[in-house]
Amino acid sequence: MFCSFLCSECQVLKAIHLRNCIMRQPFGQLKVTVVQGKRLVIRDFKSSDPYVVLKLGNQMAKTKVINSCLNPVWNEEHSLSLTEPVGVLSLEVFDKDRFKADDKMGKAYLNLQPIISAARLRHLVHVSSGETPLRKIIPDSENCLARESSIICINGEVVQNVWLRLCEVESGEIELKVKIVDAPSR
Repeated sequence: MFCSFLCSECQVLKAIHLRNCIMRQPFGQLKVTVVQGKRLVIRDFKSSDPYVVLKLGNQMAKTKVINSCLNPVWNEEHSLSLTEPVGVLSLEVFDKDRFKADDKMGKAYLNLQPIISAARLRHLVHVSSGETPLRKIIPDSENCLARESSIICINGEVVQNVWLRLCEVESGEIELKVKIVDAPSR
């Protein structure tokens, strides 16, 4: 496939091949618990019937619909496969409608790179028992965080509890609990 002298063209091809192999490396499972929503917008007459759609790459998961509620509690866990490069977990909230298209109630995203870095750090420092803080993330213009979020290691599991502010809507926040499972050490 590559010449023995590794001419410049073959070096480029080899670099692309290696990058493509690395890009598809499995990293483990992302367990996302959609905990609750607060102050969601009204999309029906006096309330809304919200549900959340999670997306990671080409994977999608959806919560159940909570009828007539602006502060819904789902407590639903969904599993998504992680492959590198790890991207962004996006979510969108909708109001379920019976006779027309579902109304949008806002969207948000969570950059997964901080929790992935924390999962690697856990392996490097061999944290396996108790509760150890690994990293703090503060709200800024580059994320949808509604408040400061901590990434912690609890008995060997890397967990981030996060409140996300919904964008493109008047109000609303979604609480998630994100956990990395089976992350290999690298």
